[in-house]
Amino acid sequence: MGSEIKFVRLSEIDPAEILAHMSDPRVAEHMPLLKFTWNAETVARFVAKKEECWHRDGLGHWAFLSDDRYVGWGGFQKEGVEWDFGLVLRPHTFGLGPRISRKAIDFANSDERIPYVTFLLPPSRTHLRALDRLGAWQIGKVDYDGATFLKFQLATE
Repeated sequence: MGSEIKFVRLSEIDPAEILAHMSDPRVAEHMPLLKFTWNAETVARFVAKKEECWHRDGLGHWAFLSDDRYVGWGGFQKEGVEWDFGLVLRPHTFGLGPRISRKAIDFANSDERIPYVTFLLPPSRTHLRALDRLGAWQIGKVDYDGATFLKFQLATE
């Protein structure tokens, strides 16, 4: 069966865990917008910004736990009228991506606010079979904060 996956608010995670995660150079490899060094202040601003999304939209990014241990963050963030899904895992837990994504998509399928989900991936991500298995399709390319991303969409039930 594997480990138990839980979604909790980022504000429940020790900031040192987030700092260690986001300071790992392997995380930055596929994050073209990550052009700065993380520190305690950066983590505090990041968590506050994600909490603002929860207050504004009633939904936002979570921290992901596997057997009660922090393994990464992500979830849904409203971009205009669309709900974009992101997933940023600690390198030693990349293998949990499909399980976490399926659990999040199950959430989106049951939430009437989310008629479809979008995914923005940098062109450096060449292994896209997981999106195929979810049923997502590429709808084009977009520029976001000076970086180009491949945009995918997945209809929810």
